[in-house]
Amino acid sequence: MDDPIKIQIRDLNVYAGPNHILKNINVDIPRNKITVILGPSGCGKTTLLKCMNRLTDLYPELKVSGQIMIDDHNILKAKEDIYKLRQQMGLLSQRPYPLPMTIYNNMAYALKLRGIKNRHEIHKLAMHYLQQANLWDEIRSRIHEPASRLSIGQQQRLCLARGLAVNPEIILADEPTSALDPISSQFIEETFVKLKNDYTIILVTHILRQAKRVADHVVFMYLGDVIEQGNVNEIFEHPQMEKTKQYLGGTFN
Repeated sequence: MDDPIKIQIRDLNVYAGPNHILKNINVDIPRNKITVILGPSGCGKTTLLKCMNRLTDLYPELKVSGQIMIDDHNILKAKEDIYKLRQQMGLLSQRPYPLPMTIYNNMAYALKLRGIKNRHEIHKLAMHYLQQANLWDEIRSRIHEPASRLSIGQQQRLCLARGLAVNPEIILADEPTSALDPISSQFIEETFVKLKNDYTIILVTHILRQAKRVADHVVFMYLGDVIEQGNVNEIFEHPQMEKTKQYLGGTFN
């Protein structure tokens, strides 16, 4: 890989009791690119994503070993500041979870977490991040309405804007379009392509067409193993591993 590396994962293993969920994972995530983690359901994609911001800490039954180096800093060390680490990463889940307050207050909450208290600054930055998430033009006259009145696609973009407002370096997206209609999905995809100039984006999906549209780099997983990784053209046009060829050919999903 010729691109600068943002995240290096080395010898990562995750166990849940006797079950070996992630098996000796070694992956390089390039900076300011969209890396798609691709594979069938149950192959460990979401667990790998959770390791990157230590959401695995919330599950005492999970045993995690190995290294995840972000800018040469191993974030799996026990003394790591988890709050600061999670601020470094915006997380977009499968379903949007706007806070039970207005659109504006969703944004203000995130900005205040970042330590910004000036009302004028909060308003300016809220507008900026809503624009980044491709939402401002649709809601500018409704910003003081409850976020729950937004469509589910708009709610997902609000959650993206709120995640950007804490000033992360990395965006983790766990099948963020799986609950959305095609137009909203397209909005999210187009937004990611624009955002990669400023952020490193890691997108979990099992949608081959989506991966092909947005990915720069692809990591293909199967049953807890990384089978193959490389740039999107290498993986889709010239896969080296038989399991990758079978998956891309629709033999299993």
